[in-house]
Amino acid sequence: MKVNKPIIIIGTGRSGSTIFHNVFSRYEKLAWISSLSNSTPAKFQKHQLLMKSINFPIIGNKLIDKFLVGEGYKFWDHYANGFSVPCRDLTKDDLSIKFRKNLNVGMSKLLSKSRNRLLLKITGWPRITYLKAAFPDAKFIHIIRDGRAVANSMLNIDFWWGWRGPHNWRWGELPEQYHSEWLEHNKSFIALAAIEWKILMDALEEGKKPLTEKNYLEIRYEDLCASPIKEFEKVLKFSELEMTDKFKKIINQTKFRNTNSKWENELNDKQKTILNEVLYDYLVKYGYE
Repeated sequence: MKVNKPIIIIGTGRSGSTIFHNVFSRYEKLAWISSLSNSTPAKFQKHQLLMKSINFPIIGNKLIDKFLVGEGYKFWDHYANGFSVPCRDLTKDDLSIKFRKNLNVGMSKLLSKSRNRLLLKITGWPRITYLKAAFPDAKFIHIIRDGRAVANSMLNIDFWWGWRGPHNWRWGELPEQYHSEWLEHNKSFIALAAIEWKILMDALEEGKKPLTEKNYLEIRYEDLCASPIKEFEKVLKFSELEMTDKFKKIINQTKFRNTNSKWENELNDKQKTILNEVLYDYLVKYGYE
């Protein structure tokens, strides 16, 4: 089965993409990387049985909860080496003929007759032109969130590599202007987390240049929390899918909680000042003054 118009969720991480992906995966026509396909990327029998089973009443959501995987990077790396941990954004020039063929073959086996549209989620580097070269008709949905909330969240997860410093993290060497900015703030870690958000947003701006409104949609985390039905109606229209009563019920049963204010309560005054100084221009640019 050929992969047609895959829907790819992108974001910096800590942006609300997980809850968005969890809910969207319940739409009855969408397939996705499962824990079964992620653990054994070359074997699909159990995954395909799962895709057939999750549309059954009662057990369907339980199966999704048990087997849904976020990014599924083990699966990606099986078909395209280096996909999960590049030191810079991947572009179309990084996609070999072999990897393009591998990805199309592997992703096609995730589909079933009833779930024939593919939903994917990646965070960090957007990899837009790389993915567009692999899937020319892909539709990208960018989940954006206030950079202050994102930076604060990075400091509160156990897998943030920024504590090691920019010479040992995942995002390559700091560009000169960002390196100077980090030094100006005495190598502050909250400053580094904010700079990480800016680096990833810079990569996204560059990557989305060839995209149009037909294959790029931006959803704000804050709007999703405030009006989930409205935002998902927008998403479904963009994805060329129809709202169903079943999916609307799923959305209404989900608690979308805006936790953007955490940074104001969790950071000290010095950290908050640094955060606003480092992000000021970007907050204005993206409407988070």
